[in-house]
Amino acid sequence: MLDSLPEVWNIETLVQLGLLGLAATLALLGSFSITRWPQLNYSPFISPQVTEVYQQVVKPYDGLLRLVISLFIADLLLLLISHNGELRLIEIPLGLTVAITGSWLGNRLFKQFFDVYLLDAAIKSGRQLNSELLILSKFIANSLIVVIAIIVFAQTHQINILGLVASLGIGGLAVAFAAQKTLEQLLGGIVIYLDRPFVADDYIGLPDGTFGRVESIGLRSTKIRTSGKGTLVVVPNSSLTQVSIENFTGAKKVMALIYLNFYQPISSEDRAFIKQVIMESSTDIFGIDTQSTEVSFRDLVGKNELVKTQAQIIFFILGSGEVSMDLRRQLLYMASQNITQKLEEYGIKFHIEEPTIYVDSPITI
Repeated sequence: MLDSLPEVWNIETLVQLGLLGLAATLALLGSFSITRWPQLNYSPFISPQVTEVYQQVVKPYDGLLRLVISLFIADLLLLLISHNGELRLIEIPLGLTVAITGSWLGNRLFKQFFDVYLLDAAIKSGRQLNSELLILSKFIANSLIVVIAIIVFAQTHQINILGLVASLGIGGLAVAFAAQKTLEQLLGGIVIYLDRPFVADDYIGLPDGTFGRVESIGLRSTKIRTSGKGTLVVVPNSSLTQVSIENFTGAKKVMALIYLNFYQPISSEDRAFIKQVIMESSTDIFGIDTQSTEVSFRDLVGKNELVKTQAQIIFFILGSGEVSMDLRRQLLYMASQNITQKLEEYGIKFHIEEPTIYVDSPITI
């Protein structure tokens, strides 16, 4: 019977068509995975810890994860049958889509794991927390996910990425020797754009006495309008990356107000103990000005003339950017949870008034 089939419809062709149909089916199922796939319950076979991690980290992106898996299997099947020909025109865009979507999903999953578990573990470790180091670790992990996706895509499509990088490196060396000073200034501009020690309209001071407003940041130089004289100073970016820069605008100080409402009057001894717990809970958070932390108590008369005590806590959060400030707010929130846990262990009942109030506090120049 197989001998009666046309030559073009041989066994290999039929297998390829079957795999192509399976790939199309998986891609179609993946496109409807967010709402159509059944919710499977593996709890009898998985430990509670793994189940909790799944619920906290993976569950919010469950539909997207299934979509990526379906598209990945479909792309893998296409790779097996699309050695050449028109199927390559379908497989390459699909593979690129899988790489981009997969890396984005990986970044989202890591962010969820970072926010839910790593920050809490850092708080409970009892060591001083450097929020800038946490941000750097987060950036490195996200970059590593993207690099892995690029390498996997290149290797599966016979792209010699290592050879490409090496050839670019040899050509780059020749250009570097020819324009060393210019490249040094250009790299300085890139460093300033990435590190962002200042932005346009910031007031900065340099070690040579230059003080003024940043008018523009170019690839080779930065223009500063000096205060008083009003002259324009052009500074090479390579010089700015090697000196200490005092940024008067970028410094931020936010006052966080937290209210603890106790269910009964608090004695002076308990007030001293509560203040000690609060101060110790915020000492290890880098970016909290612990010397400016204030704790005050007052008695409130409620219904039926019942006297209750309220504690007002003022934290001062120092930061240099929105990402840093947001992360330190998260750390402060976890510190407040530790305060709650420690006080409840000693039988002190209260609740934290929501929400926490944040007020911008100017820094005196």
